[in-house]
Amino acid sequence: MERNMRAFICCLGLLLTAGACLDLEHPRNRVQHYTLNYPPPEITGLRPLPVVLKVQRFTVAPAYNSTRIIFGEDRSFRRDEYFYHKWRSNPGDLVTYFLGRDLRESGLFRAVLPQNTELPFSYLLEGSVDEFLELDEARNWYALLSITVTLMAANEPDVSKLVLFQKSYRAKKVCPHKNPRALAQAMSLALGEISRGVIADIYALLKNRM
Repeated sequence: MERNMRAFICCLGLLLTAGACLDLEHPRNRVQHYTLNYPPPEITGLRPLPVVLKVQRFTVAPAYNSTRIIFGEDRSFRRDEYFYHKWRSNPGDLVTYFLGRDLRESGLFRAVLPQNTELPFSYLLEGSVDEFLELDEARNWYALLSITVTLMAANEPDVSKLVLFQKSYRAKKVCPHKNPRALAQAMSLALGEISRGVIADIYALLKNRM
């Protein structure tokens, strides 16, 4: 009995050792995380406006309200997701942060405030992320981004005058390679282009109200 127990323990030890060696030779797949990265749009030659903007967190369409990277074909109803590749943050948080950063870095407004501040503000910017995906076509992959923004006046008692404008923006940028890293690069370019358009439209509208 004692001899059989020793043999069992020895076999168990060999199995555990072999398993450990196998894990070292074949490590489990690790989840790779990606974010956006682009310089704020350079805007020069414009006079700063004495207004304070507050940027509310953007909502996200149900199909893209996840940190998983979503991909699909243009004319297909199907949307799939990568298992080992994810965004570092939800698309709503990414778009909100970078758009707020770009508005602030433009220097065109007295201040640009985040949503959790208690400071008073002149105008509120909110919106939605309508598309945020890798679009796979026969020859190329693309980053497809579309958002809708709404600018509202603060402390406006007349509901008919509350919303100053609402507009949708869409950008489609080719991925230099067919991989998630290239998608993050192309998505950064897409948001940079949209951000410049949003800033220009907000500035033009508020300048006319001065």
